[in-house]
Amino acid sequence: MVPVKGSASAKSRLSALPETFPARGELAEAFALDTVAALLAAEMVQEVFVVTADPAAAAPLKALGAQIVPEVPHTSASDAGTGACVATRDPLNAAIAEGIRVAHEQYPLCSVAVLTGDLPALTVADVESTLTAATAHDLAMVADEEGTGTTTLLARAGITLTPRFGPGSRAAHETAGHVPLDLPATASIRRDVDTVDNLAEVLRRGVGAHTSALIARSQQVPGPEGR
Repeated sequence: MVPVKGSASAKSRLSALPETFPARGELAEAFALDTVAALLAAEMVQEVFVVTADPAAAAPLKALGAQIVPEVPHTSASDAGTGACVATRDPLNAAIAEGIRVAHEQYPLCSVAVLTGDLPALTVADVESTLTAATAHDLAMVADEEGTGTTTLLARAGITLTPRFGPGSRAAHETAGHVPLDLPATASIRRDVDTVDNLAEVLRRGVGAHTSALIARSQQVPGPEGR
């Protein structure tokens, strides 16, 4: 299950990119496409759900083969009787919880993995090794390279998974019982992209086809006839 914000609000910390790079919204879309493509190619993955409120972001992900779960406004318990929608303080985790609910309805006997949608260097091999390692635990997680965040949250079939993504999410997920998987520090599934430095690092290592093509298009130098 992959939550995707959409281009309008995605990756605000990439706003300082050089002019030769694509817009941050385009990058966020490419990151999500590469993340989902790696998941779809993994034999251990039965289905990929994408939760998003952005139809423009949903269309190419659906074309890849993901199942789209529309993100719904979060309603507080006090307002549920009136039907009035209030802004949640935690829209990301509310969206993830909705995706998990739909996944459980369709595949009640399957384990669940939640991945952030900003893993453009993700490889099929790292997806498979992560899912294999997670089978040893009821609840597991993958910490980001910095060691304070979470890129992947996993639960065996029948085990309740409550997402706690956000600042300090590794500690929050560990407290909730998720065991950090012992993966290499440079495993592709640990390198999310939040900053310009993160982007530079994944480009050095190698990214998926969508991000690679987008970067290449943006940095093409016009020939004399195009000047």
